[in-house]
Amino acid sequence: MRRRRKPGYAIKRILAKGYVTDLFSDGEAGYKGFTKGKYDLCVLDVMMPKKDGFTLAQEIRSINPDIPVIFLTAKTMKEDILEGFKIGADDYLTKPFSMEELLLRIEAILRRVKGKKMKDIPFYKLGNFLFDTQKQTLAIGDKVTKLTTKECELLSLLCAHANEILERNYALKTIWVDDNYFNARSMDVYITKLRKLLKDDPGIEIINIHGKGYKLITPSGEEAAREEGIQVL
Repeated sequence: MRRRRKPGYAIKRILAKGYVTDLFSDGEAGYKGFTKGKYDLCVLDVMMPKKDGFTLAQEIRSINPDIPVIFLTAKTMKEDILEGFKIGADDYLTKPFSMEELLLRIEAILRRVKGKKMKDIPFYKLGNFLFDTQKQTLAIGDKVTKLTTKECELLSLLCAHANEILERNYALKTIWVDDNYFNARSMDVYITKLRKLLKDDPGIEIINIHGKGYKLITPSGEEAAREEGIQVL
């Protein structure tokens, strides 16, 4: 007789296709895991044993007030839903729900959080370039180039993932909203434009990662002093 696995395993299996995930079987284990790891988002079952999702969320938020939280629950009582949002839930899914719906909500929250982080950094130092995200300019020496909005958004996203793979579909959904064929071709054109703009510094390069996306190659940020208000890449 095959042993029936808990619903959490099914969620972990689905999420593992696009995210690095950890699964904890109860609230106490979840809290210990959170204190030892680094996470971008938490999906909490309200009815977890040992420590319920509401309590765990409060403890997690005491460590990291900005961590996004999605509650999963079988409860449909208005009071329970309001309790979740009072704690600061970013979203709330009532069982039964589809895995596709959970994935869409996770993607939407992560896009919003990433967009906020990008806006919080006014300047990036890319090798010999200074990228001003507010004025939408890219400067090297006395040469200052005004970027279009799409060029600025795409370069900001590449900078936020400097020396890491920027997934193609993620970039499309973040900037163009839809990852259809025409938007994909449009992004390719903007990547080509950015490569031309960055060619004045041979230490900066945007490379293709076959089947995945792009990577902005920059000198190590540890080699330069971090200036106030400037993210050194």
